[in-house]
Amino acid sequence: MNDIEIAKAELGDHSICICKDGRFFTDDGRGISPMMRFIAEERDLIGSSVADVIVGKAAAMLFIKAGIAEVYGRVMSKAARDCLTERGIPCSYDMLTDRIINRKGDDICPMEKTVADINDPEEGYRALKARLNEMRRGGTNV
Repeated sequence: MNDIEIAKAELGDHSICICKDGRFFTDDGRGISPMMRFIAEERDLIGSSVADVIVGKAAAMLFIKAGIAEVYGRVMSKAARDCLTERGIPCSYDMLTDRIINRKGDDICPMEKTVADINDPEEGYRALKARLNEMRRGGTNV
């Protein structure tokens, strides 16, 4: 099996699985928090393959920033697909959706809103980091 196949097979009930050279690790954090943490920790993810439960444009931008080579999402937004394919990153999914909805189910995900008009991954990362800090200060469950 190649790395993306391993990541998909090992995703299971986890929120994300990252695999490189046949070695993988998983995380159970919610939303984009695992990728934000991995980037802050300066983990070397260049060339890794990722399987994730939900891939919106926010996650796609973080994958690009981290140097991820291939992405699979159980659910992927069209904006995420476009963001990845425009940069030559192969991606696959089980379900393609117009948008990623927030946890309450009554609006678009706040992280997706944050990067909706941003196309640069570095700018997207900074905007997401600022938005998460703002939500944490406001007591919003992130």
